[in-house]
Amino acid sequence: MDALLSPELNAVLHQPVRTRIVAYLAARGDTTFNELKQALDITDGNLDSHMKKLVSVEYIQSKKQAVKKGKQQTLYCLTEIGSREFENYIETLKRLLSPQFLQQSPKD
Repeated sequence: MDALLSPELNAVLHQPVRTRIVAYLAARGDTTFNELKQALDITDGNLDSHMKKLVSVEYIQSKKQAVKKGKQQTLYCLTEIGSREFENYIETLKRLLSPQFLQQSPKD
């Protein structure tokens, strides 16, 4: 199939947990690790490994916020790159699920 007719999915975002993390951050904005962990119902280790991957590709960033005297919490948010890649990912999925794409027959 033609490359325009068979769009490539973003390999980083096409992992279900990472899709859920980015979708949650897109909808909620700044979020703590614990809030993400509870909302997504996943373990610390699982969430941590996916967060490291998303940070390494600059889709999310972390920042410290003071909460009490001498205490800080880490907040995570989408970067501009992450927002753009997530929007592109959603558009690619829409194209793949469109009737026009589904009715195409592969060329031999």
